[in-house]
Amino acid sequence: MIVKQIYNTNNKTQLMINLPDTFRQKRRILVVLDDSIDIKTEKLDLLKNASTDPLFLADIDSVSRDFRNVDSELL
Repeated sequence: MIVKQIYNTNNKTQLMINLPDTFRQKRRILVVLDDSIDIKTEKLDLLKNASTDPLFLADIDSVSRDFRNVDSELL
């Protein structure tokens, strides 16, 4: 069983985790600390902004025009 949960550290040096019932009888568990959630949030914000970015939209249009004929050849 894998349990994933995001905890706020509030800039503290310790984190206390309450183990679910299914883990309490286990002798060993793996704990992984991953701070990439902040990076993922930033990337999602950038992707949201791309939908209105004129330069990005122009690039997408250019690529679409370049491959328009290739797409019709496959049919």
